[in-house]
Amino acid sequence: MIAREAVRVLVANWDGSYTVPSRRLYPHQWSWDSAFIAIGNARWSPRRARIELLSLFGAQWRDGRVPHIVFNPDVPEGAYFPGPEFWEARAPSGSATSGIVQPPVHAMAAWQVHLAEPDPAFLRRIYPRLVAQQQFLRTARQSPEGLMSIVHPWESGMDNSPAWDIPLAAVVAGPMGVRRRDLAHVSPDERPTDRDYERYTALARAYRDTGYRRAGAFAVEDPLFNAAYGAAESALAKIASAVGLDPAPHHAEAARITAAMVEHLYDDGLFHGRDAGSGILLRSSSAAGLVPLILPDLPREIVNALIGTALDRFEIKRGLLPSFAPGTAEFDPARYWRGPSWINLTWLVWQGLRHRRPDLAELLADGMVRAVTTSGFREYFDPFTLEGHGCRDFSWSAALVLDLLCQHGLDGVPSSLREVGEELGSVVETHEVGDHVPA
Repeated sequence: MIAREAVRVLVANWDGSYTVPSRRLYPHQWSWDSAFIAIGNARWSPRRARIELLSLFGAQWRDGRVPHIVFNPDVPEGAYFPGPEFWEARAPSGSATSGIVQPPVHAMAAWQVHLAEPDPAFLRRIYPRLVAQQQFLRTARQSPEGLMSIVHPWESGMDNSPAWDIPLAAVVAGPMGVRRRDLAHVSPDERPTDRDYERYTALARAYRDTGYRRAGAFAVEDPLFNAAYGAAESALAKIASAVGLDPAPHHAEAARITAAMVEHLYDDGLFHGRDAGSGILLRSSSAAGLVPLILPDLPREIVNALIGTALDRFEIKRGLLPSFAPGTAEFDPARYWRGPSWINLTWLVWQGLRHRRPDLAELLADGMVRAVTTSGFREYFDPFTLEGHGCRDFSWSAALVLDLLCQHGLDGVPSSLREVGEELGSVVETHEVGDHVPA
């Protein structure tokens, strides 16, 4: 049963207060991974889902940023690069972290966790942290046009996308000087090239050397990141209402960022990245340009155009969303973010289609289930053959398929997934999340 296997993956990757994306390749806590994982965990263990998010926000910085990695001190330094010695960063809690961020999908996750098992105390605890996360972006990353910038491809979540080829080409980089650990676990044909990693490392080092204050050669207004920011404001409006606060400022900010994206990032049926310095649109065929479908106030004509693009250029009737449009010169169905389908990206667009085009949403839901049935809970998939690539037993693949099984109402989902968890011995929870969790 798919649901049972999904819970098995999440149990196996649980580390006491959070879930690693993969035991072998990603042995720490990743920011947007934990948000997606919490959404799936909420379907069978809402308490574990709450712990997941609170653990992550326990490593929030004083300026409100939520770092993209929180390092496990028990993992040897050389097990992952770049590790804590490279980043030279610590949260007020004492946790070693990176200094960059990832798409702010956490408010959406917190609301989904609350819906699974209403807990106003949890919302009251995490709400100010979520607000601080958004405030950091407005303070540190907002352009005069009101859009949020990313300062590294890793902040987009879609690290190796061809959408970043042009701005990355301007990055001057020398040899990394270290051996890549990822290639010991995954074929080089499925990962970024050495040249890519040299540029990634150079950008991260330059940002670090400014005290994580100023962007270097890469500053881009990414449609996925901005859509996540807008969706977070919509979720925060719901959370504010649930805890007796005024939702109006969040509604207003969600509407403002949606309008700014339409004005500055949309063109010819797709949203695109934009160079934050020059204002030049970085036109590409990245599926990040479809993610604004999650914005509830997106104008109807834009919605219709995006759906047309999804059907035509991305061929979503096949059931999976390629991360880059097939038929383009850059498309590669097996290499990291240059074409393969990812469950989280497909899930986001599925969310945007559920109430607008339920027929297409059903095709995507069925496609995600077919992919994991065919190849297991892999990190990413060939969008046409469904062959799995990257890591095995990847946590957000398991978590989000578990969520869509429950929401989509597919056959074979047990009446109580908590019973599955009990059978797998997963209900033994610690009573304390840890000293680093916010009060």
